[in-house]
Amino acid sequence: MTTSTTDAMLTKRSTKQRWIIAGILMIIMFFSFIDRVNISILIADKEFIKAMGIQGQAIQMGMLMSSFLLAYGIGNIILSPLGDIIGPRKSMLIAVVFWAAAMSLGGIAQTFAMMIVARVTLGIFEGLHFPMQSTFVKNWFPPKERGRANAIVVLGISVAPAVAMPFLAWLVHFAGWRDSFFVLTVLGLIPLLLLWFWTTDRPSQNKRVNELELKHIEDGIAEEAKVQSPESTQSTEKETFWIRFQSFSSDYRFWIMVVYFSVHSSVFWGSMTWLPSYLKDARGFSWEAMGILSSLPWIVSILSKIFSGVLCDKLGPGRRARVLVIAMTFMSLGTYFGAKATEPLVAAILLGIGMGAIGMSGPASWTILQDIVPSKGVSTASGIVNGISNGVAALAPLMVGWFISNTGSYDGGLFFLVATSIVGGLLALVLSVKKN
Repeated sequence: MTTSTTDAMLTKRSTKQRWIIAGILMIIMFFSFIDRVNISILIADKEFIKAMGIQGQAIQMGMLMSSFLLAYGIGNIILSPLGDIIGPRKSMLIAVVFWAAAMSLGGIAQTFAMMIVARVTLGIFEGLHFPMQSTFVKNWFPPKERGRANAIVVLGISVAPAVAMPFLAWLVHFAGWRDSFFVLTVLGLIPLLLLWFWTTDRPSQNKRVNELELKHIEDGIAEEAKVQSPESTQSTEKETFWIRFQSFSSDYRFWIMVVYFSVHSSVFWGSMTWLPSYLKDARGFSWEAMGILSSLPWIVSILSKIFSGVLCDKLGPGRRARVLVIAMTFMSLGTYFGAKATEPLVAAILLGIGMGAIGMSGPASWTILQDIVPSKGVSTASGIVNGISNGVAALAPLMVGWFISNTGSYDGGLFFLVATSIVGGLLALVLSVKKN
């Protein structure tokens, strides 16, 4: 067989580099979320609480997550346009370098104030990261594949806590809380290397993408652009921030998604922050059992995200909001009955199912947003959505802490999460009825 014949045969088979990109984005998401959730384990560690001088101060404990979320929200809004200027790859490389610096600072922190500085630094530069994920997916996948692509990417959000909760519980128990920061600093080199060697902003820039795959991607994106805005494919106007903002700001569906993301993020961070200490203090589980059971919601959410991604692609644009309704229904029911259960193990399982079901929202939410927003505005829109939603969600850990402090029980905090989930379900129902 001649070389030319072999080459001809190879060109008949499309490469799958876009799915490798999705896998890399999932790994980066995995490490970013481990950096975030280590604080959830640490607020259940007496040595850490003593070192920070916040014994018995639930509101201050909540501030460790809330300060991150507030900075994260600001970082999303302020830094996300950078992705439209220098591209998602360079933006994410910058972000990862600063994550490592923030984790190192946390490891050497001597005071509560210094730890807050480390959390704020981490929040600002993780805020640069998430909109870039969405831009990568928009650039690399045709609309009919984005549900599965987003599911793969956000699986990292579930896999990270599922692995990190028991691992960090073990690490903190045997090596101390400071070592958890230093270990995570070293692990941060992995996403840095993957970004540097394997990613490009667009498939046309990647040497591993052949003509068939490139045509498959670009044809789908071009068709979407015509449907969204026929004149945009011919526009040569310089794309300033204001032009990008105008491309989606008049669409009421975008603003519904802003509010929905705020509800989703509040439920997510409120539950993630307090679940370990709830299981240990309110339900009486041992340190080891707490670490294992704290990973249950994230194990459940792995399955729920896979289900969501497949269902989103099957439903197609216009019907994907139904997935959000299902997610919030399961979240509210699981959390309510978990709080009311008398048996600790039954309570942990119900909470695990309820909190895990919220994972369905991840792939569906980002896919709906990518359906709504034109390509030129994805980084900006994602930054606004993620920024506002996490700024609002910064109140959730504080609210749960407030209920704990003022009622002497975790139940009030859990019922706050139930009520928030119901609001989210109603918003999603409106979006679903409106055929978005």
